[in-house]
Amino acid sequence: MKKVIVIGSGFSGLSTAAFLAKSGYNVTILEKNNTIGGRARLFKEKGYSFDMGPSWYWMPEIFENFFNDFDCEIETCYNLKKLDPGFKIVFKNEEIALPENWDDICSLFEKYEKDGAKKLKNFMKDAKQKYDIGLEFLYNSPGISISDLFAPSVLKNINKLHILSSYRKHIKKYFTSPYLINILEFPVLFLGTSAKSTPALYSLMAYSGIKQGTYYPMGGFNSVIKSMEKICLQHGVKILTDHEAIKINIVNSKAYSISTKEKEFKTDALVASADYAHVEEKLLDKKYRNYSSEYWNKKSFSPSCLLFYIGVSKKIPNLEHHTLFFDEDIEKFSNDIYQDQIWPDKPLFYTCCPSKTEPELAPKGKENLFILMPISSGLEDSNSIREHYFKIIMKRLEKFCNLDITKYIEFNRSYCIDDFKNDYNSYKGNAYGLANTLSQTANLKPKIINKKVPNLFYTGQLTVPGPGVPPALISGKIVAEYITKFIQ
Repeated sequence: MKKVIVIGSGFSGLSTAAFLAKSGYNVTILEKNNTIGGRARLFKEKGYSFDMGPSWYWMPEIFENFFNDFDCEIETCYNLKKLDPGFKIVFKNEEIALPENWDDICSLFEKYEKDGAKKLKNFMKDAKQKYDIGLEFLYNSPGISISDLFAPSVLKNINKLHILSSYRKHIKKYFTSPYLINILEFPVLFLGTSAKSTPALYSLMAYSGIKQGTYYPMGGFNSVIKSMEKICLQHGVKILTDHEAIKINIVNSKAYSISTKEKEFKTDALVASADYAHVEEKLLDKKYRNYSSEYWNKKSFSPSCLLFYIGVSKKIPNLEHHTLFFDEDIEKFSNDIYQDQIWPDKPLFYTCCPSKTEPELAPKGKENLFILMPISSGLEDSNSIREHYFKIIMKRLEKFCNLDITKYIEFNRSYCIDDFKNDYNSYKGNAYGLANTLSQTANLKPKIINKKVPNLFYTGQLTVPGPGVPPALISGKIVAEYITKFIQ
């Protein structure tokens, strides 16, 4: 039985391991941290439970597809709840909660723009086309050959994807209301790049988040990780935590073994689900790397973020499960983090309060609160900077909630650029991966294969299909299928 080592136990690593084990490979996962899950780890403190990373459950069929591939139904893995409202956005003089029901969403758009419902239906009809075409492409395009882009299914639909038009221009073809434009733009603002730099193709994100709706896996995203772990273990995957990979050993131009601080693991194939740039620059000798340091430095990365995990000894009014604070100049904030790459003067931020949906995540009568502020990757990080922004955010949050939240805080942990570097070896401390710009889409992303070491492969957010949990699940499947086909 061929041995495969997978570095990293995030979504792409677990996905790769599960598919390879199902195909008959002897798979071992090496995880540097003491718990699995990568950015979707869970931690508990003083009776509060916190998902450390992903909190938006979109593209539900990609999750379904993964579990169905292992003859599992979502219902048997975890309890999935559709949120109502899906999210709320707070503007300077307005707040808008997006209902779960599609007819109610259409009525909402009608309220803010003449023929808003009709325009939204037309927008979503187009977005669904992009979504369906995009998903078929993602599942069938390892991004190795340019011929992927000339597949009949792509060529016949190329004009429908609008890849040369920006997402912002695309939205403005339909809407003039700044509120509605911001609602449709927010997925790319918080999850990758600015709307003006994102191809219109990514309206598929709005289709999923608004038309399909926003879901929540009870127990948090770590419940998805635990379900994936169970599948891996059922198929014989060995998972070793506290095993940080420190060196890929090449013999006769092949990955012969990988060294950790504990021991050396021989392998027939190696999959790096860890940060692509870190693996190349720290684990491989220079002559075996796909890309140079200059290559990575020129890449456009999605944001990092400043996070706060807060336990509050009192119920917080006015917040929904997901609440986005767009109560400052959105364009200025976008320029600060994407163009000027500085700490923002007046930040936008997002709060997730899952105890609104699942009270058991906090002690009775209390709330667990997750706050995220997007920032540029590679900025200076210090405790004083974190404290400065904590005060800014809490002042606005307390005003909105009409509650002195700070008075009731009994646990507070911050997490930022230095933590992303330390915990995940994340390049410049990025949180999501490469930005979804045109020059970094599809086959223009870093390759899943090492061009110099034929049994070394890559998966995850810095390669195809891209950043986000659903693409990570697909990425693992793509790499596993490629290995199964070419490494006998």
